Amino acid sequence: MENSGANPPNFVVPPVEGIAGGGTGYGWTDGGNESSNFGRGVIDPTQISSGEFLHVWCMPSTANIGQQEMPRPLDNVSILAARNERESVQIALRPKLSWAGSDIAGTVQIQCTDLCSASGDRLVVGQSLTMRRVVPILGVPDALVPLSLPITQINLHPGETTAVWVSVDVPAEQPPGHYEGQMLITALKADAESSAQALAKTEKYNLYKELKNCLEMVEPIDGKPLDEVAERLKSAKSSLKRLLMLPAFQEFCEDNGSCDMMDEDAFTNISIHLKFSVTVWEFTLPLTPSLPAVFGISETVIEDRFGLKHGSEDWYDALERHFKWLLQYRISPYFCRWGDSMRILAYTCPWPADHPRSEEYYSDPRLTAYAVPYAPILTCTTEARESSRKDIEILKSKHHWRKAYFYLWDEPLNSDQYELIRSMSNDIRSYAPDARVLTTYYCGPCDPPHGSSTFEAFVKVPKYLRPHTQIFCTSEWVLGNREDLVNDIITELQPENGEEWWTYVCMGPSDPQPNWHLGMRGTQHRAVMWRVWKEGGTGFLYWGANCYEKSLVASAEIKFRRGLPPGDGVLFYPGEVFSSSPEPVASIRLERILSGMQDIEYLKLYSSRYGREEGLTLLEKTGVYLGPERYTLEHTPIDVMRAEIYRTCGA
Repeated sequence: MENSGANPPNFVVPPVEGIAGGGTGYGWTDGGNESSNFGRGVIDPTQISSGEFLHVWCMPSTANIGQQEMPRPLDNVSILAARNERESVQIALRPKLSWAGSDIAGTVQIQCTDLCSASGDRLVVGQSLTMRRVVPILGVPDALVPLSLPITQINLHPGETTAVWVSVDVPAEQPPGHYEGQMLITALKADAESSAQALAKTEKYNLYKELKNCLEMVEPIDGKPLDEVAERLKSAKSSLKRLLMLPAFQEFCEDNGSCDMMDEDAFTNISIHLKFSVTVWEFTLPLTPSLPAVFGISETVIEDRFGLKHGSEDWYDALERHFKWLLQYRISPYFCRWGDSMRILAYTCPWPADHPRSEEYYSDPRLTAYAVPYAPILTCTTEARESSRKDIEILKSKHHWRKAYFYLWDEPLNSDQYELIRSMSNDIRSYAPDARVLTTYYCGPCDPPHGSSTFEAFVKVPKYLRPHTQIFCTSEWVLGNREDLVNDIITELQPENGEEWWTYVCMGPSDPQPNWHLGMRGTQHRAVMWRVWKEGGTGFLYWGANCYEKSLVASAEIKFRRGLPPGDGVLFYPGEVFSSSPEPVASIRLERILSGMQDIEYLKLYSSRYGREEGLTLLEKTGVYLGPERYTLEHTPIDVMRAEIYRTCGA
């Protein structure tokens, strides 16, 4: 597979205003004649190779495939994955001509097989292998909308490239080995419809009634006399025969009941064949991520968009759905509600600590860190204080208490805010002296007598907050491209007293440094975690994964918040925007965060064998990451690094 994300020589990429990084010409009109209407509605794609109708090629997960991405040669897909890892690639499709009788160029069917090993083990399509269509947001490829499997159909538009995101999730118990399967990509007739669209509502209802009747006939047969059972089966058989005669199935059957579909071999012969292979090696990514990465979910955004009353049964269900969904990305979610200034109520579990459901949240092995709510942050009442005290007393006796932290204030700016942090921390630590308080900041206190915006004032923040903060979480924005400043920060900390250094990104840093803004390069997104590992941070925080503009309708258009770079604070979208499914829709950027988290596990394994210095050398020697403005722009070095770890550690 061609790993480069670069365009062919002499291909001019038009400028994209307002978007940083290495995207191609999103929204730019192609002046070529590739999308000619020649043959529209005339050529029968069932009689000609699908390769005559469309270009198909493969690209890595770090490529931003815009609508004007130019075709490349088709190579087979071959990837390496550990157990309990997700690896993804992209399949790009672009019509050579239009063959449909409508505004689309044509419809394409993609059929996937299971990936099988020589010993008979499988990576099952629809479970371990999934596909999602890449949908532009503000013209930039970002949303990943699920497609049905093992067969799906998508419409292609004239002069536009469409991308399909293919992921392989390797179960932790999967036997190692080489797995192979294939994808068949086929141009369909203009009148071809998917089975989901072909049935009219009335026919669906009739089908439902008949199937329900069949079930009722055969279900209550336990203990019944044999003659009655035989009669029930006879009736069910008659009903099933009647079902096959419904209009919905007439196109498939002749009078003699033989199949009227295109002969399977003939169908296969005209398809574009894409060989898909996965090498699963014996290394298993730990269920509990090595790096705590805590990401915020706004409870108020969920309440507004889905019309949920705080504390209702539906509210709890919605929060749980978001919590469990984000865990698959090796992220430790926390919910948040913002108060005056920058005070924040952060909590991982919506239930009080004495509720039976709370242990499910706190003891989940995929959770590396959890936020404990401090209720007085928003309402400083006796009831709120008592509620917090009770939660702390229960949780501090649990084995998972070592994962607990309190996030009270975001980016304090003056002495009054520092004093409030100290006061709340004192209250918490009066119940639990070993409690950990996390504070984010990008500067020191800006009022007299401390008032200064210098780096020296920033570095001295631990002196002002000790012992009231244990996790000092600093903005990568402050460092700029000065990686050497990391040592100044770490020198001020007291790890022997349990102090830690975490980092975060938000509005900054900007291009070309690593961040998760919309339109940045794929390697730029993935490099956020490379930077964390190289600089030696022990944790990471991101302020919001669903902080888009307020809306009171679940399916309303997503709008990014004004004043923020596009994509900042939004890593997934409501499923209702794209379909009727309530399942969140991931962004490409979220998938690249997962890849970066997995890279950390690879580097940690390598360093455990050969030492951290050798791990840093490998990161630089392969050209993956040398510094905040010096990292690979192509995908090949990533594969080289992973393959080297596989080669040296696989034995």
